[in-house]
Amino acid sequence: MEGLYNLSMNLAEIKKERGPDLRRATWCFLLKDDDTLLLAMKKRGFGEGFWNASGGKVLDGEDPVEAAAREVCEELNVVVSDLVHVATIEFYFKNKPEFGQRVFGYIAKKWKGEPEETNEMAPAWFKYDEIPYDQMWADDRIWLPMVLDGKKVEGEFLFGDTNDIIEYNIRVIS
Repeated sequence: MEGLYNLSMNLAEIKKERGPDLRRATWCFLLKDDDTLLLAMKKRGFGEGFWNASGGKVLDGEDPVEAAAREVCEELNVVVSDLVHVATIEFYFKNKPEFGQRVFGYIAKKWKGEPEETNEMAPAWFKYDEIPYDQMWADDRIWLPMVLDGKKVEGEFLFGDTNDIIEYNIRVIS
């Protein structure tokens, strides 16, 4: 089905229809001191105005972990190593099917360089108890605490017209 989903479709139906065709993307959080993570304010494009992890599209022929490392370097001017895969989450948008994506999430505790503002993102460090969830995608408050608690997760989220979650499934996988 091109264009809008049938508006009566639920998450399972949309996943069945669109899941195989989702574009692949990544995010990567830098963690330090066992209680601090790096967020970056998205300055343009998809997610503009939200605090988020560094990340972006997986290029043709590229492995997701390579894409995550490349995106961190491009957006924050640091070189990460020893990335740990902690999440695979599919995102669907009820009225914008073209925004759908399967995102591979990573954390990194090792990197070279200091995160710097670029034309894409403005980074800042946050203690876990000071994470600005009200200025992030709505799904982050559901799965990010699990990841910061050392769990690996997978799941799916269906968004409406804005940053509102219509339906979701999240599972701890380890």
